[in-house]
Amino acid sequence: MSDRFSGMTKTPDAPAARMLADANARLGTKLDAPASAPLDVVLAELDKKEAFIDILRLLGVALPPRERVWWSCLAARDYVGEAPDNNTASLAAAEEWVFRPTEENREKAGETLDLAEPDDETVNCAMGVLYSEGTLGTGDLANIPSPPGAAETVAFAMNVVAMDNHEGDFDAYVQLLIDRGVDIARGGNGKLDREAATNETED
Repeated sequence: MSDRFSGMTKTPDAPAARMLADANARLGTKLDAPASAPLDVVLAELDKKEAFIDILRLLGVALPPRERVWWSCLAARDYVGEAPDNNTASLAAAEEWVFRPTEENREKAGETLDLAEPDDETVNCAMGVLYSEGTLGTGDLANIPSPPGAAETVAFAMNVVAMDNHEGDFDAYVQLLIDRGVDIARGGNGKLDREAATNETED
């Protein structure tokens, strides 16, 4: 088996099927691995079958809340660009929460949702923060469960948005999104060498 998905120490020590069930998520690919198969085995099978969308979906389920939001923020940065003028309130608030995951910053991320433009896809990052504790928010909303898998879904969605809007080598970019998630799951920051991964020169 490939070691591409080995060493993901940040992910739960549980079968991938259980993670998917807990997040109310399903894969589109039929697996040969048993229901008891660990995450790395299932990811390796999906990789062999070139089921890359399912890999992204499963990574969104497997990553812990803070790491999951950071993974989505990196994709959002690809989508809007790194320039300060391209910043959005939702993305900035989500990034701030990653660095300081306090209830105050979680509340601030939630507040950006009401002010976001209708076409602002970076709200996925702020929603990931808002639902990070498995509830609809802070204060009174902390007593109301969020929809099962909501935080996982929006992280996956942000990566898909970035993928669909990528103008370079599409296949290489999809692999970058995957490798970022794996790097973060290993304790890295996900900021992989884009030039090496996409064969593009980045200023």
